[in-house]
Amino acid sequence: MSRRSTCLLFAALAGLVAAAPRSQDLLAKAPPQDRPVLLKNAVLHTVTGGVVLGGSLWFEHGRIGQVLPADTAPTLPTGVEPLVLDLAGKHVFPGLVSACTTLGLVEIGAVRQTNDLREVGETSPEATAAVALNPDSTAIPVARSNGVLTAGVFPDGGLLPGRASVIRLDGWTNADMTVRGAAGPVVAWPADSRSRRSRRGPDRGEAERSGDGDGDSATRKARRRIDDAFTAARAWLDARTADPTVALDVRHEALVDALRGEVPVFLLADEQEQIESAVRWATSRQLRAVVVGGRDAEACATLLRERNVPVIVNGVHRLPRRDDSAYDEAFTLPARLAAQGVRFCIGTGSDFSNDRNLPYHAATAAAFGLDRQRALRAITQDAAEILGVGDRLGSLAPGKEATLFVADGHPFDLTTHIELAFVQGRQVDLRNKQTELAEKYRERYRQLRGR
Repeated sequence: MSRRSTCLLFAALAGLVAAAPRSQDLLAKAPPQDRPVLLKNAVLHTVTGGVVLGGSLWFEHGRIGQVLPADTAPTLPTGVEPLVLDLAGKHVFPGLVSACTTLGLVEIGAVRQTNDLREVGETSPEATAAVALNPDSTAIPVARSNGVLTAGVFPDGGLLPGRASVIRLDGWTNADMTVRGAAGPVVAWPADSRSRRSRRGPDRGEAERSGDGDGDSATRKARRRIDDAFTAARAWLDARTADPTVALDVRHEALVDALRGEVPVFLLADEQEQIESAVRWATSRQLRAVVVGGRDAEACATLLRERNVPVIVNGVHRLPRRDDSAYDEAFTLPARLAAQGVRFCIGTGSDFSNDRNLPYHAATAAAFGLDRQRALRAITQDAAEILGVGDRLGSLAPGKEATLFVADGHPFDLTTHIELAFVQGRQVDLRNKQTELAEKYRERYRQLRGR
């Protein structure tokens, strides 16, 4: 490389690094809810209780108090004047839940300093996604402005990259945003080289380069390392239970909740053999399993159904994975899983900056055979339940968090505009970098017209 090319390269990198601090959410966070809020004359999409036409809903201290049918007077708290919003037929939905994302862990993919996805090494179960979360990520308000108000944030890299976290998309600090810090360990279950070779594209070439024997041996060794980590954690837990003076080991401790069945193990798996072996391994250890990815989940439907293993379908807008696959293979997967009785939810499976497209993944699934209400549930209540927060989020019901939004239509429709959003009862600012840029250049043309 010439000296001039080297200088240009370093100048470009310096520009990217300099841009990183400016790529932030500069909006103030929402203040705490200071009085009851009543939403009336609305179409309430409760998810778990059907659609209520002309209904009312009120919340206080971040919790929903009542969800009422038309012409039913609410029983509001006394002593404080409520904020009453007459929505005149607008639609109210629970906040959408992006079930598997790296939102808040990456800011600019090409700038290493803004990536906090992974720890050093193959096994780091003690790492927790919420600890690395950047509450000022510029991608967060973009997702929020399209109704995505909760997310399951997953670390990446290695066999045991860490623990997933469930976050709300508003807060001054990562602690403010955390709904559930340790939602469950993530296990990147290795795929067998023979199943990888059946795929099309770069993955197939990679598998062929690895060789039959070496690839299978490496897969077995990697799976054994995962199993050994859980075996060691179980032995440490038994020893510490018997003798509390046994020294703390943070890596073993990070797997204790999963060993006790208090949280699931999120198994990253797409291939049929990969899914089947991962689920059999997890259930043989009496671990609660959740398959993340699940491209071949329909082929494993009997196993998944019998062992009550849900699937996070990580993206509907995907290409067919084999040369002889139907063009709509990914589009119809949710409908096929529903027909087989497999529990599932829908994620985006794409770059963190595209979490705003979550409702359109569900809309595509609905257009290709999935019941429309079931599709909405797949990005609300079902996603919240699979992430372990279904008792707090995912539907409009008394006692649940007031994390919801008001729109002029259904979020599946591209023309729908999100008008108001509340996170734990706090009204959030729906502006973001994109809306501000749009307004900036509209102002330019307003000035040109005024000349």
